Amino acid sequence: MAAGSERGAGSPEPTPPGGTVEQAKEACLRLLAVRARSRAELAQRLAAKGYTEEITERALDRLTEVGLIDDAAFAEQWVHSRHTFSGKGKQALAQELRRKGVAQSDAAPALEAISSDDEESRARELVRRKLRSLPSGLDRDKAIRRLVGMLARRGYNQSIAFTVVKSELAQAQFDTSDIEQD
Repeated sequence: MAAGSERGAGSPEPTPPGGTVEQAKEACLRLLAVRARSRAELAQRLAAKGYTEEITERALDRLTEVGLIDDAAFAEQWVHSRHTFSGKGKQALAQELRRKGVAQSDAAPALEAISSDDEESRARELVRRKLRSLPSGLDRDKAIRRLVGMLARRGYNQSIAFTVVKSELAQAQFDTSDIEQD
């Protein structure tokens, strides 16, 4: 008999449909071993495995109590990783966190950690990299649309996107005109 499955001197408690709290915690630990997850993501996965809402809540409460589930820390790690490595802007990151069930109160501090300078700098890197792969004879307006669209899809607001794209295009044209004059 599993530890903690007996209640007093009576007969053993039947296994609830979907599994026990211990089994739910084990399932969560396996998921958390792969990557950090929000509480809502874990709840969805447990529900899909057939765990009852009561069992799920008890398991998640215990894992939260011991510090293995922390949506604020998850949001901070997610924002840092996705901004740094995927080049996502604040708008896209906020949307991703909402989809993952992270409360606004947990997401806001993580998103505020990205300064407007950080966001602009990352946007510049993305535009410079994309400029290298654009066709050389591409019309300036078409290049602007493509670059601004690329930044918009990554969650950068329109004002940052236009400012960065125009600045980087001007710099790129300045650089090529210097080369042509030599």
